[in-house]
Amino acid sequence: MQRYSILWVDDEIDLLKPHILFLEQRGYDITPVNNGSDAIELCESKNYDVVFLDENMPGLSGLEVLDVIKGRKPNLPVVMITKNEEEHIMEEAIGAQIADYLIKPLNPNQILLSVKKLLDNKRLIIEKTNLSYQQEFRKISMAFMDEMNHEQWAEIYKKLVYWELQLDQSDNKDMSDVLDAQKTEANSNFARFIIRNYDRWLNDASVEKPLLSHQLMKRKVFPLIGKETSTFLIVIDNLRFDQWKILEPIINDYYSVEREETYYSILPTTTAYARNAIFSGMLPVEMAKSHPDLWIGEDEDEGKNNFEEEFLEKQLRRNNLNIKFSYHKIKNLEEGRSLAESVHNLFSNNLNVIVYNFVDMLSHARTDMAMIRELAPDESAYRSITRSWFLHSPLLEIIKTISQRKAKVIITTDHGTIRVKRPFKIIGDRSVNTNLRYKQGKNLGFEGDKIMQVNKPERLFLPKVNVSTTYVFATEDQFFAYPNNYNYYVNFYKDTFQHGGVSLEEMIIPLIFLNSKNAI
Repeated sequence: MQRYSILWVDDEIDLLKPHILFLEQRGYDITPVNNGSDAIELCESKNYDVVFLDENMPGLSGLEVLDVIKGRKPNLPVVMITKNEEEHIMEEAIGAQIADYLIKPLNPNQILLSVKKLLDNKRLIIEKTNLSYQQEFRKISMAFMDEMNHEQWAEIYKKLVYWELQLDQSDNKDMSDVLDAQKTEANSNFARFIIRNYDRWLNDASVEKPLLSHQLMKRKVFPLIGKETSTFLIVIDNLRFDQWKILEPIINDYYSVEREETYYSILPTTTAYARNAIFSGMLPVEMAKSHPDLWIGEDEDEGKNNFEEEFLEKQLRRNNLNIKFSYHKIKNLEEGRSLAESVHNLFSNNLNVIVYNFVDMLSHARTDMAMIRELAPDESAYRSITRSWFLHSPLLEIIKTISQRKAKVIITTDHGTIRVKRPFKIIGDRSVNTNLRYKQGKNLGFEGDKIMQVNKPERLFLPKVNVSTTYVFATEDQFFAYPNNYNYYVNFYKDTFQHGGVSLEEMIIPLIFLNSKNAI
């Protein structure tokens, strides 16, 4: 076990010998000193893991010593010890970034708790996390043996995300590898669940089914629209549930989470299908038939999401909502800054929709840019870069500005994304679409059954370019690869984040309802 060294500074240090002996018996090395000047010299010449510092000493006061130590070694934890309980002393010490604050008279367990919290905290958390996940592992594995419904699958996914985030803090790679294997098993079972049930969700009115993309506005957003309060729907494109959990602590500074829900993206889990379904309130084949002027098919080169505002307007009219609304799609930094500067003008609208494309751009950029590939080689790094972007983004400024006024705020997405690892060989002609997680076309050739094959697209309300059009969806962490230039293709796309197929990460996505903490 690692031995830690503690510098203890107190003008009555001799009276603290029982406490020093107590810590030494538990494996800590203590250096006692009775004045601030000696403490500063020792901090400069030696390395300590923590400093215990008396606030009230003759000569240099504890607060003065604290300023010097923090100026020279800002990361060295300092525990302030004092008889003085005056609030301004506490505030000054806290403002100088003390690690803990203890009031005399001290007792041994109080001191030990502070030391363990500072020095053994990470080790204790890791040990407890690993043990707790081992126990949860068995429960999750047992659940796979049952016939779960869509709500239970959502709960399983949330649990896996929870443990993934917990184990992020651990340096125990073995346990992380166990979780990765369990996620793979979960996705294998989830794919079978979707293959069995997705058709029934769309065609059988009597079957229990989740909320799907095309039902989101009517069931979750429209009921919140009021005459006196503006409603903001923020759609962060391609945002996974684990990425939401990383952003949540930042948003918690300004909002409380009223409800944290999930819903299921339709197939394919792409912007063209899922997000158009959100704003139109229709499934893809319904959009193609009812609004051929707005629906852009796979056989056309035009952008697939250029008419979201028009789809939204038609859905509002269809639901007899004669309201003022705005729609903003943010595709780059300058557009984000422009909206951040003008968002205060939106509160006169009943509904404001903001589509923010950054996460989608990041996932695609990761396959194209060497630097992004280096920055986000796995899920943990992908979450980290998402958090870093959000902290410095115009989107956070927009969310902060909205929090200052009374408004209803919903954060969601259109689909998630999965890190693909295993290639699946497929053959198709030039008319086949380029997405790595689903293929649409005629005469698709492949071997094996580890995919979702759809020979009757009309059953899933998917458009057909011609009579013999079929769809195939990649499941688990697979991606489609052509035999031509196979090795180059596989090496280029392996371990990139893709969407369009069937996985927990792509289909089960966050739907968050927020209440402002600062609204006036």
